[in-house]
Order: sequence, then structure tokens, then C-alpha cells
Amino acid sequence: MTDLSREEARRYARQITLPNVGAEGQRRLKHARVLLVGAGGLGSPAALYLAAAGVGTLGLVDFDVVDASNLHRQILHGTAAIGTPKLDSARARLADVNPHVCVETHETRLTSANAMEILRDYDVVVDGTDNFATRYLVNDACVLLGKPNVHGAIFQFEGQASVFCTPDGPCYRCLFPEPPPPGLVPSCAEGGVLGVLPGLVGTIQATETLKLVLGLGDPLVGRLLLVDALGMSFRTVRVPRDPACRACGTREITTLIDYDAYCGTPMPNQDDDALEITPQELAARRAAGADLDLIDVREPHEWAEGRIAGARHIPLGTLAGAIPSIDGSREVVVYCRSGVRSLHAVHQLRAAGIPAVSLAGGILRWEDDVGVG
Repeated sequence: MTDLSREEARRYARQITLPNVGAEGQRRLKHARVLLVGAGGLGSPAALYLAAAGVGTLGLVDFDVVDASNLHRQILHGTAAIGTPKLDSARARLADVNPHVCVETHETRLTSANAMEILRDYDVVVDGTDNFATRYLVNDACVLLGKPNVHGAIFQFEGQASVFCTPDGPCYRCLFPEPPPPGLVPSCAEGGVLGVLPGLVGTIQATETLKLVLGLGDPLVGRLLLVDALGMSFRTVRVPRDPACRACGTREITTLIDYDAYCGTPMPNQDDDALEITPQELAARRAAGADLDLIDVREPHEWAEGRIAGARHIPLGTLAGAIPSIDGSREVVVYCRSGVRSLHAVHQLRAAGIPAVSLAGGILRWEDDVGVG
């Protein structure tokens, strides 16, 4: 039991008893270094179970603060942590789960400028991100560094998991060579998520990470696990390695790029202020009898659940075809759930010569600030 204290041997006794783990496997876990990108819905269960299992060093990358809307799924954090950095909350919780684990925190946004340096010293990377730009960034950095990438993603009632970037397996780009059009796929904030779902997927990610460290079983290499919580079904589809993949196939990608630009991610900047109207400003314009063309770019099920009075419905995915029906001489105001998709729509409309603006904060902020239809 060299390198395992008596207290550690007692703590991990049920795991050490496993014939394929034993004391040697537990020592491997103790000396392993695992990086979790994101301390949110997926990172929470993954971090808790990896810490409990005795992974010696856990790295956490996050730059967000705990919000009340996180708590139904991000179980690393509690009510008392609202308004505090997620990494502070995570560090305290993991220390309580297992004081033998070293928690290394990276309170920063993962970017092309710092990804290689942060990922370099870890054995396995667990991707718990919620946006395409960071997923492509993590993937490309893992390919370049030769690090396994334990992937997870969730949306509403469905999730997926896989293991990418191993020497003999595919990478994320083999499955998704190019990102979807900007704004086409809503985030969890836009589309919602069942709170327990990231628990399912994040625990699967933790399981795959332990298998990789211990060299056990058949990891999800070359397979994508699809989780349907409503049907409670799990199925896998094959993901072959693509010889033409620019990352792991042809190796055309030799350096990290601007992934926000690559994925068309709108970055907050001063220019966006000129593209938005606040709920109070919109309410005042309506009260003054302004000739407004109010456009709701949410999905049909969101529109059916409620809308701002007087709006018309043009889902974002159909906006390009509907542009001829929009009169640019009127005041065009676009809204969605929280203001993300509507900004995409405004950029699209302005490129077509229509000086539209986005409702800041979307219908959620409208309901909070104005509270009427």
C-alpha cells in the first residue's frame, strides 16, 4: 500500500477490493491529474465523483459566479454561495468530500492564448462546457497535446457522451467537422435543461475518466452515447475516425485559432449596446404609439407558451427566408428568451440593410421589468 496512508486505505476500501483496481489501481488514481473545463452542470457531478474516487489532483477551469438559476443542476454549489466565484464554492465542497485531493483552480476563461499552457500538465481533460467555441478549442488543444478528451453535452431532456482524442480514436471534429450556424442551437439558458440530466451525463464522464486512468473496460472511444431522459433510453452510435479530419486526420490544424470568430459567437462589446433596446425603452415606445414590428425569433414551443402582445413569430432558423417580408422603414425590434438569439438575428438583419434592435435580456427581462404582455 505504498503511497496510500492508512486513512486513504480505509476510505477507498470498497474500491480497492475490486479485482481490477486493487492497491495499484488506487495508487494510479492518487497520482492522476484530471482537468475539468467548467464547474457547472456537468463539471459538478464529475468533480464530486472523481474526488470521492481518490483522483489525486483535480484542476478546475471556470470564471463565473454562482447564480440562483444554477442551483437546480450544479450540485457543487449551494444557496450560501450565490454571488461568489464558482471556483471558491467548488474548492470548499471538494475539500469536504475528500481532503486528500489537491484542487488546482484556474479562474479564467479558457482561450486560445492560455489553453495549451493550462491543459499541458494534466493526464485527462473532461469537457463540461456549454458552447461550441470552447468545445472546438478543447478538442483542438487535446489533439495537439495528445490528451484524452472526455466529452459531454446536454440539452433539455437529452445528453451525449464520448471519449475523443485518444491515439486510436476520433476527435470531436470527426463527429462535427464544422460548427452549426450561429444561434441555431439554443444554449441551456435559452432552451432549458432538466436538472437531473447533467447528473446522468456528468457521472458517465467521471466513469469514463476513471476507466482511462485505470486502463479498465471499454471506454467510449469511437462511440457516442446518446441519453434520452424522457424515454430513459441509452444507445450508442459509431463515430469512426475521419482520415480527412483537419485536426486528427490530415493534421492541418497546427495552432489554436479564434474560436469565437470561427463559431460566430457574439462577444459582449460596446457596439452591442447600440444594437439593443431595454424593456423600459420598448414599453415607452409602445405607449407612445410607435410603429413597431416586434419579431419573436424563438422556437414554436416557446412561442406557444407565451409571447409579448403584438409580436409576430419568425423562428431564427427561418429568418433569412423571411427578410423580404420585413419593412425596414418601420422600427424593428427582435426578441428571444434571454437576448442571445435576438442579437444573432439583429446582426443578420442589419447585414441585409434593416436597422433592427434586440430586446436586451429577452422576454425574461421584459417580464421582470415590465411584467405585462
